[in-house]
Amino acid sequence: MTLENERLCVEISEMGAEAVRIWDKKNQTDVLWEADPLYWKRHSPVLFPNVGKTYRNTVLIGGEHYPTSQHGFARDSKFRCIRSDQDTATFLLASTEETKEVYPFEFELLITYKLEKNSLLVKWEVKNPADETMYFTIGGHPAFRFAGKEETKEDYLLRFPGKDSLTYVLIDPKEAAVNPEVKYELSLKDECCPLNEEMFARDALIFDGGQIGEVWLCHKDGAPYVKMECPGFPNFGIWSVKDAPFVCLEPWMGRADNIGFDGEISEKPGINKLDGGEVFTKTYTITVE
Repeated sequence: MTLENERLCVEISEMGAEAVRIWDKKNQTDVLWEADPLYWKRHSPVLFPNVGKTYRNTVLIGGEHYPTSQHGFARDSKFRCIRSDQDTATFLLASTEETKEVYPFEFELLITYKLEKNSLLVKWEVKNPADETMYFTIGGHPAFRFAGKEETKEDYLLRFPGKDSLTYVLIDPKEAAVNPEVKYELSLKDECCPLNEEMFARDALIFDGGQIGEVWLCHKDGAPYVKMECPGFPNFGIWSVKDAPFVCLEPWMGRADNIGFDGEISEKPGINKLDGGEVFTKTYTITVE
């Protein structure tokens, strides 16, 4: 599926309802990572029904343990395009007997992409068609490639408007879960921090507490490249791979489990809850400068 206007051309795959290309016509640049498996085989996956990993790869629902995979099954599921025109498309994934083996809730997940000038709006809708309450987390994972073929992380910086510092947590590599007790400070100078390889030496930086509603990926001279807007999102991840020419800016509604969490899914910190018949809606925007 291809969406196009005067400024951008966006390609979306039915597999995972994943945006796989954002072509900037003005600057003749591919903005999304091309999924070279040398570094990372994805472009911009949708994370559902869990962001990150659950503790020990299981989730407790109604007293029964269900196996989980990192970032959930939606990114590896085929969606169906149910609406489209030149600049908008909506994709649907609904629960099946197969999904209920690992996630026992009925659901409908709709992903809508809409072009507006030099921006791509991404809207998630989660519908609960059943009577029982359902629980989930959901997130975005777009990887933005560097514009120049020879550019590296050192050629870019991140700008966080209105911020002078941010606090983040990390995933404990032994537990494969977040240690919320140990917090780190990301110091900023003039709202900015430079990108470098050392920044991701311990995997993703995870920002809780709704700290990031807007972030810019900029060239090292401060010139803006890509803006991510995600107002009202409680969690945010920033991640890359060693020597990879991209950075992921990830708006999340919920995140990976804390170390030792073994309670019911309804007790998970940051879990999203939908009663029967309710609809959850959230939108983020990517703007290409």
